[in-house]
Amino acid sequence: MRDEPSLIIAPNHPCLLDAVMIISRLPNVACVLKAELMNNVFLGAGARLARYIRNEPVRSMVQLATRDFESGSHLLLFPEGTRTVQAPVNPLKGSVALVANRAQVPVQTVLIETDSVYLSKGWPLFRKPVMPIHYRVRLGRRFDPPQNTQQFMAELGHYFAHELVQGSAFYPPNSLPEQTRRIADLSSVRNEDE
Repeated sequence: MRDEPSLIIAPNHPCLLDAVMIISRLPNVACVLKAELMNNVFLGAGARLARYIRNEPVRSMVQLATRDFESGSHLLLFPEGTRTVQAPVNPLKGSVALVANRAQVPVQTVLIETDSVYLSKGWPLFRKPVMPIHYRVRLGRRFDPPQNTQQFMAELGHYFAHELVQGSAFYPPNSLPEQTRRIADLSSVRNEDE
C-alpha cells in the first residue's frame, strides 16, 4: 500500500502491537490517537512530532485527517476505537465513515488475527506471555468512499465479524495453550493477576 493514493487503513484491534505492525510498513501514515494518549507525558510529544491526530473533538479530527490527505498520506484509524474485548470485533465507531465521506477516500480493511491475549485490553504491561505468539495480518476488502455513513458502518461491521470468524480457523482451538484458548475471555486473564 506504500505507493497507493490516499486511503484510510482500518484494521481490527486485538492488541497494542497492531499499530506498530502497520506503521512499520507504511512510511507516510498518520494515526488517529486517543486524546488521553496525546496528553501523556511519555507518548504525547512523539505522537505530535509524527503528526498523529487527536480523536477529540470529532469535528477537528475529521478536518485534520481530511487536510492530511492533501499531502498524499494514509490514515490509520481503528474502527473499534479501542482494543477488542468482544469477539470477534467490538461495535464500530462512526469516525471512519465520517472521515472517508468528508475526504472522499477509500477504506482499506486489514484483518489481524492472533493466538494470544498478550497486550490485549486488560493485560498487565509487565506480565510475561506464553510463547510462541503468532500473528497473521492480511489485507481485507477495500470499500469505496461511503455516501451513506450509517449504511457503510453496518456493512463494515458485518464484514469484520464475518471475516474474523472465518479466519479463526487459522488457529484451531485445540492447538492453543489452555491460557489462550479463548481470546475473547479476558476475565480469566484478569482473575489470575488478582
